[in-house]
Amino acid sequence: MMDKEPTSWMSDAEISAHLRAHDVTPTQQRVDIARILFARPQHLSADQVLSIVNQETQLVSKATIYNTLNLFARKGLVREVIVDPSKVFYDSNVSDHHHFYNVDSGELMDIDSQALKLDQLPTLPEGTEADGVDIIIRVRSRG
Repeated sequence: MMDKEPTSWMSDAEISAHLRAHDVTPTQQRVDIARILFARPQHLSADQVLSIVNQETQLVSKATIYNTLNLFARKGLVREVIVDPSKVFYDSNVSDHHHFYNVDSGELMDIDSQALKLDQLPTLPEGTEADGVDIIIRVRSRG
């Protein structure tokens, strides 16, 4: 049976089951963070998650947020999107897709994987195989 995809209507019990299905122990703080991330497809920074969690539920430390987001990324619950070394987003859409990043607004937007065609990859180093391709197209306002 396929694990149910997270949505905003999932109860805490369903979120807990989803976390367990990915080998994540569902502590209250992890469930609170997951509820925010899985409310809809979105791209949030750790600071945004921290702000929302602290407004809507209980006070949690920045370290707890970072540790939980890193755990969720390692377990495939979210995708880590590194726009530049100082700007990291956590994407609740884990399907294959790429991104536009607006350097003026800081907004990250999804690009369907079918909308971007890669005809050929460069020759990979010997003894390796491609594990994925993540493309970020940086855009800015004209003028």
